[in-house]
Amino acid sequence: MAGIKSLVSEISRCTVCSQNLSLEPRPVLSAHSQSKLVIIGQAPGLAVHQSGIPWDDRSGQNLRSWLQIDKQDFYNPRKVALVPMGFCYPGKGRSGDLPPRKECAPLWHPLLMQKLNKVELILLVGKYAQKYYLGKACERSLSETVYNFSKFLPKYFVLPHPSPRNNIWQAKNPWFAKEVLPILQERIKEIFA
Repeated sequence: MAGIKSLVSEISRCTVCSQNLSLEPRPVLSAHSQSKLVIIGQAPGLAVHQSGIPWDDRSGQNLRSWLQIDKQDFYNPRKVALVPMGFCYPGKGRSGDLPPRKECAPLWHPLLMQKLNKVELILLVGKYAQKYYLGKACERSLSETVYNFSKFLPKYFVLPHPSPRNNIWQAKNPWFAKEVLPILQERIKEIFA
């Protein structure tokens, strides 16, 4: 366990991209060598930057609802590792937050994944995580990638970002709630049984 504790501590002190951030670096993540589920998201939003708690916002509420996981299990690192593509708040763009910084994933993800020995499923939340981990296996659009989620199983499960801004996407794609989420929820129950 000392190995992953020291790595998480090292990541939490990272300042590699500080000159490109609008606020001071504050890497946010949670992981344990016994984590069974890894959730790879985009980057912390402003609320998460301020609290220092991963997914501590409305997106996190939506994600927990999709997974049917309570806060106690979600924030138990022995069960769930919370690993963003970019560990710090990237700043505000024209139509929302900027994309995750590109330095983080290549620098830290391989080291983290080596230390996560009990992983049964990796959730790739949003296009940045999907492109990084699936590469050319991604479909032409996020919708198509999510619709064809079964081709990435059993290792990966792909999801859209649970931001309230994506409520329009969910309304246009009712198959997501009807066909995809029940399969995901069943898999989560199996992992945590």
